[in-house]
Amino acid sequence: MNSPVFAMGVSVFLCFIFCFSCVRVLAQTSPVFACDVRSNPNLGSFGFCNTTLGIKYRVVDLVKRLTLQEKIGFLVNAAGSVNRLGIPKYEWWSEALHGVSYHGHGTHFSSVVPGATSFPQVILTAASFNASLFEAIGRVVSTEARAMYNVGLAGLTYWSPNINIFRDPRWGRGQETPGEDPLLSSKYGAGYVKGLQQSDVGNPNWLKVAACCKHYTAYDLENWKGTDRYHFNAVVTKQDLDDTFQPPFKSCVLDGNVASVMCSYNQVNGKPTCADPDLLAGVIRGEWKLNGYIVSDCDSVEKLYNSQHYTKTPEEAVAKSILAGLDLNCGSFLGQYTEAAVKGGLLVESDIDKAISNNFATLMRLGFFDGNPSKGPYGKLGPKDVCTQENQELAREAARQGIVLLKNIKGSLPLSPTTIKTLAVIGPNANVTKTMIGNYEGMPCKYTTPLQGLTASVATTYQLGCSNVACNSADIDNAKKIAASADATVLVMGVDQSIEKETLDRVDLLLPGQQPVLITEVAKVAKGPVILVIMSGGGFDITFAKNDSKVTSILWVGYPGEAGGAAIADVIFGYYNPSGRLPMTWYPQSYVDKVPMTNMKMRPDPANGYPGRTYRFYTGDTVYSFGDGLSYSTFNHQLVKAPKLVSFPLEEDHVCRSSDCKSVDAFEQHCQNSIFDIHMKVQNTGLISGSHTVFLFSSPPSVHNSPQKHLISFEKVFLKGKGEAIVRFKVDACKDLSVTDEVGSRKVALGEHVLHVGTLKHSLTIRI
Repeated sequence: MNSPVFAMGVSVFLCFIFCFSCVRVLAQTSPVFACDVRSNPNLGSFGFCNTTLGIKYRVVDLVKRLTLQEKIGFLVNAAGSVNRLGIPKYEWWSEALHGVSYHGHGTHFSSVVPGATSFPQVILTAASFNASLFEAIGRVVSTEARAMYNVGLAGLTYWSPNINIFRDPRWGRGQETPGEDPLLSSKYGAGYVKGLQQSDVGNPNWLKVAACCKHYTAYDLENWKGTDRYHFNAVVTKQDLDDTFQPPFKSCVLDGNVASVMCSYNQVNGKPTCADPDLLAGVIRGEWKLNGYIVSDCDSVEKLYNSQHYTKTPEEAVAKSILAGLDLNCGSFLGQYTEAAVKGGLLVESDIDKAISNNFATLMRLGFFDGNPSKGPYGKLGPKDVCTQENQELAREAARQGIVLLKNIKGSLPLSPTTIKTLAVIGPNANVTKTMIGNYEGMPCKYTTPLQGLTASVATTYQLGCSNVACNSADIDNAKKIAASADATVLVMGVDQSIEKETLDRVDLLLPGQQPVLITEVAKVAKGPVILVIMSGGGFDITFAKNDSKVTSILWVGYPGEAGGAAIADVIFGYYNPSGRLPMTWYPQSYVDKVPMTNMKMRPDPANGYPGRTYRFYTGDTVYSFGDGLSYSTFNHQLVKAPKLVSFPLEEDHVCRSSDCKSVDAFEQHCQNSIFDIHMKVQNTGLISGSHTVFLFSSPPSVHNSPQKHLISFEKVFLKGKGEAIVRFKVDACKDLSVTDEVGSRKVALGEHVLHVGTLKHSLTIRI
């Protein structure tokens, strides 16, 4: 274990090697804030600086003091200063996808804080299916963010999390998301947001930091075969929009109380999302009642004019966006053209007032206008609170909980550190550092590579096998040589940001280059068990390895964060019993050969052979399925309590009392007494203690092109060897068992619903 002093030295050194986009800031050691009454007592006369007044009153007071030009300066991420009012410049753009990041202009690392805890990339954390972990990571990230803010190195507004649905396995940014399931994505988004935002001051309106759920909506394509995100028009049915793409955003606002939503680059059904009044003012602000601001993805407004040619002039682009409900522009476009839009009669000044009022209200909830934050609830936080041992251990624990064991022939894993005398470690990802933290990364506290993690337990020999993940040529002979003499072999393969990232989608699902040949040839000659470790964001067609008896175990480790190597070793040597489950389907290569990325349809179409998308609708073969994952123990489920019948009360004159209805509206008046309990006994039949995720799925009647099955709840439970526990689910038939009909309305299907837990099935009838 490195000492903190050594870790700091390593972090500073690594920043110079890896951190090309982070900026060293040495001069700024104090936070940016307004209303510094101590330095300028005259500011105390301004209502917006008076902390005893309500936020709404303070915002009105501030807005009325500004000129039009000053107001426009608060429509962009690099917000302007107003010295006469004691308001400094503020940079809105900071990122905290899985730790405080150096992406964005608001956050920097320096000799004062050389690194922050870098958790696993989101897709792996989601694989833990542990809602309390999602929130715990958010709490740590916000604490480190506040600590960095207090020394002038970070902002208070973070444009995270990414809660888009991982619709297509080729998507370069799937790694940033919680996966393909709307419920899991909703639970992750709301949990992480709560962890980031919830303060300890007892005022639910006060924010620790402000989170932002992105990218709204139906955004999941970067650049695929000549179609890029700046020009893509996502043609989405109302049904798919409301039952797949929108639920995570709805949950983020309603359950997480997120302070911001970011609109995306793409169009949805011919309208740029950042200029669509139905999506912004209508849904986010109107239906969901967002308490916060709506921000554009960076340069989205400029793109809808210059790339999509949605308007004839830049002033029209600005006006349409602001009138649609946009409050803040990441970029300079609103700063350049808003005044001309007002003078040209496309906007009135009150439109600007409305937008900046939402921005100011958010900053006031953060305490930005409360004077020196050193006197505030987080004023004592500082560098000592970043990269604490406890935080670093949570990063390791998060990786352990997410790692998925996909294959394990008896006698393979876990390896015994006492009987394994020599371990061959092979592969282009076996000794990587930055690869482990994915994208939207920051400077980590320190790294533990897979090779380092494994070497901490046993003696190792190491060969790259391929010089990089592209693996255009492989050093197969030397790899075979060390595998043939070692007691066990670990192959750490997969990809990195050169294969999948923002702006770069994959074109196939095969491991790159010579990787399959290297794996197969090494496995043929290996003396002992062969453990294949896949480091990636998306899934792969690894059927060859799944079916190869010489490849005795397969682990998927996502991008496991700064402590990834230690976590991988913990699982391989049995210090930790794996409990991760896949948050996305792993499709065969044949799937992408026939399904264009640009086809947004979720549901299958038998007429043309279209197989559908995600486990909810996909009708074809899989390599591995959503929810797959093994343990070193076995778990049994037994139903203890569940109803067989749920009745819906309808008015006497309801049409369904006199005609044969297949479903009823999920209206509030129909949903009284529709909540019921399901209790499961879960037993660990093995000797090894471990965690187990209990999935509750439902297969509804076949109406409204409903999903073949969908996840309605999940719980993670820890059980000692031979232990058992009761897991309780509270099911709301209207919320959990309803489906979306063809026009986007929620319906409860009448008839037989089948509930699934593992191999156990229970039939439940819903009737009027």
